[in-house]
Amino acid sequence: MKNTDRCSSKPDDFTFLEKGEIENLCYRTLSHHRFSEKQAKALTEFLVAAEIDGCRSHGIYRLLYIIDSLRKGGVVADAQPQIEDVAPGLVKVNAKGGLSPLAFNSGVELLKRKCEESGVAILAINHCVHVTALWVEVEKLARQGIVSLACNPTHSYVAPYGGLNPLLGTNPFAFGWPRDSGTPFVFDFATSEASRGDIELHHREKKPIPEGWGVDRLGNPTQDPGEVLNFGAMLPFGGHKGSALSIMIELLAGPLIGDMTSLESSAHDQGRGCIPYHGEVIIAIDPSVTRGTTAKNGMAGAEQLFSTIIYQGARLPSQRRYEERKKNTSNGVKIDAGLLKEIEGLVK
Repeated sequence: MKNTDRCSSKPDDFTFLEKGEIENLCYRTLSHHRFSEKQAKALTEFLVAAEIDGCRSHGIYRLLYIIDSLRKGGVVADAQPQIEDVAPGLVKVNAKGGLSPLAFNSGVELLKRKCEESGVAILAINHCVHVTALWVEVEKLARQGIVSLACNPTHSYVAPYGGLNPLLGTNPFAFGWPRDSGTPFVFDFATSEASRGDIELHHREKKPIPEGWGVDRLGNPTQDPGEVLNFGAMLPFGGHKGSALSIMIELLAGPLIGDMTSLESSAHDQGRGCIPYHGEVIIAIDPSVTRGTTAKNGMAGAEQLFSTIIYQGARLPSQRRYEERKKNTSNGVKIDAGLLKEIEGLVK
């Protein structure tokens, strides 16, 4: 644990933890609550990746909800994913009620092999509890030369464009593109105006949310995060465009793979307030196959596009996260002292 005085006039408000300390905290917490070694290791990897990248809403904060869901019967702590080789271009993994990181890790090697053989392959994860960021998955694939898209529904938190009541999920969508030099091009965003985790953090810190993030129980705009979380609804980004993308994700990662929509996930929860339970789809594409043997420039066109974007003074998606990763890996991660106390209390 590093000295907090160097970065804050209020050292009691936060502390700095090195990556190894955060990993130990996560794994120790999960193991204490009888998560299997494989489940705990996979989940720790994903949570720490988010924390190191400066994404507090998907980092160790999520441990509070994971343990709460476990206590309420919403997570199978020792689930062993079942892999099914369905077709030349399709892998299915039944997460058996466990968390999605282990399900992804279990199926990703077969997905990659099928992708290299056929050019395109799909990994469909069913019956998983999902609480982590998708960019961790698509970045893994990108670093192995694979282009990928990933998406999943959640619970019905978001009102469709023109509607007032929660129906759609926050429905994140992620994309990864490999690069020969430098870090992969990666983005990951909710199709709601903000992630639910961001609104939860505003509520936790007693801060108003920006206008446009949600509505109250009567459908009126509100900046009260508690009203949006407990009585009202979140809103899609970009109006009808974000709403349409969210519906697409409901279909791709729900009925298409024989799993739940966000509305069905909420009904399955039966008011317990557990982490969403649903499916996930990862579409993987091998560019060495799809661009063909006649393509001479390889990925040069992509690199020209990226360099031109940067030359104009714009920033590539994920650029900030990579900068945070480098800084936090060297200096340690700033952790809210209250949150750290709550997490440490989970192992007492």
